[in-house]
Amino acid sequence: MKTFLYTALALFAFAGNSILCRLALGGELIDAANFTVIRLLSGVFVLVIIFSGTKKDTSVKTKGSWKASIMLFVYAITFSYAYLSLETGAGALILFGAVQITMILMSLLQGNKLYKSEWFGVVVAFAGLVYLVLPDLGSPSLVGFLLMTISGIAWGFYTLVGKGSKNSLSDTTYNFSRTLPFVAILLAITFQLTGLSIQGIVLAALSGGVASAMGYAIWYKALNGLSATQAAVVQLLLPVIAAAGGVLFANEALSVRLIVSSLIIFGGILTVVLGRQYAMQQAAK
Repeated sequence: MKTFLYTALALFAFAGNSILCRLALGGELIDAANFTVIRLLSGVFVLVIIFSGTKKDTSVKTKGSWKASIMLFVYAITFSYAYLSLETGAGALILFGAVQITMILMSLLQGNKLYKSEWFGVVVAFAGLVYLVLPDLGSPSLVGFLLMTISGIAWGFYTLVGKGSKNSLSDTTYNFSRTLPFVAILLAITFQLTGLSIQGIVLAALSGGVASAMGYAIWYKALNGLSATQAAVVQLLLPVIAAAGGVLFANEALSVRLIVSSLIIFGGILTVVLGRQYAMQQAAK
């Protein structure tokens, strides 16, 4: 139940982050570089305040890793620039396709066996995503495609590193803090005031300080109860949650496509989760 709750909270935070990014970058309220800088800086600020005010568990000393921090920065910067030349649907398909392939491939290379039900569930869930974004699919730009693929690979590795987290808040705080040297370099190279607006700054700050900082810490907490395959496939719910948010809060129409794709993705995820549990129970007999 804890894993389910943490996963749900993290996914809602991720969906909110996706909406904030789309509003800021798609609406040209801020440039990609400044969005990334403000997003990461606000994430560091919020996490340090929260971490400083929490009681420390001296028995568990975890301080993230440079590997995770590098993956976090690569994900954030390539994601921002990719959406300058990609439509929302194409971006979501490329991003989550890269995440799926990265996490499942790494799981296989580490010797983890995928049951037939898991393979079937992954295919079904991804097919549901394709069906959801199909109307928005066009011919993506090569630069956008490559950047979003790199972003998905980086996020996949960031997630895999988090599966070993003993203290999610501590790890996330240190991971964000270690991005500061990269943020400083990016700021020095791209600094400009012309691409800024008050609305863009606020959206970037919310993306980093709330949706990213809090969402990533909760996500690391959820990963303790998820296999790599389960962690990969549940993220296919993000476009569905984001689309549902548009229906609830932006007066967008509730389409048959959204309902059908949601059911397909939910069915695929349940097949992965329950199929693995059933197969392991059968193997144990």
